[in-house]
Amino acid sequence: MPEDHIEINGFKHIKYKTMSCTPEVSLQKSLDFFEEMNGRRSIREYAKTPVPRKVIENIIKTASTAPSGAHKQPWMFCAVSNPELKSKIRKAAEKEERESYTNRMSERWLKDLEPLGTNPSKPFIEEAPWLIVAFKKVYNRDQSGTKNNNYYVNESIGIACGMLITAIHKAGLVTLTHTPSPMHFLTQLLDRPSNERAFLLLPVGYPKDPVYVPDIQRKPLSKVAKFYL
Repeated sequence: MPEDHIEINGFKHIKYKTMSCTPEVSLQKSLDFFEEMNGRRSIREYAKTPVPRKVIENIIKTASTAPSGAHKQPWMFCAVSNPELKSKIRKAAEKEERESYTNRMSERWLKDLEPLGTNPSKPFIEEAPWLIVAFKKVYNRDQSGTKNNNYYVNESIGIACGMLITAIHKAGLVTLTHTPSPMHFLTQLLDRPSNERAFLLLPVGYPKDPVYVPDIQRKPLSKVAKFYL
């Protein structure tokens, strides 16, 4: 019988606990999950229904199970429900958005955004019961104060945010990936240290009823995948 753990390079490695699954069950599971996530949409209007803090904690814990370079877990998720702080974040975000729509975005970019109906106004920042701001940790400092860069930071935080979004929808909630650029104001308003950089802002809550989303289509499999058999 296999041992429950072994040592590699002097470090403990535990036996991976797998769940028995047939190819037929795997096929059904993959289809069920695709259909569930294919219904996911970015939502910009939120109900006033409160979301318990414990739900947000579980969502963040799920995101933190993501793989990362050398397992450094270079992220920090800041969850904001304070109305005054959300108001400050909205004002700062809208300031950057107005500048982007007026001076930073190209005509082509603005044209591409027209089907989505977006504009510099971001009321969802205040309407959603929670905001989750994902920060990437570019480096850490050890006990002696020595600066140690983290590895594959963008890749790691990107994977974690993908899992965060999936966890949000798995909990029956909705969100929107918001990236007002630049996002230095989030570091200031949330009093984050210099080794953290704002990566993504996500309002989290229940959707308004009714709520409407753009009638857009996703690319077919043939446009996003190539199989080499």
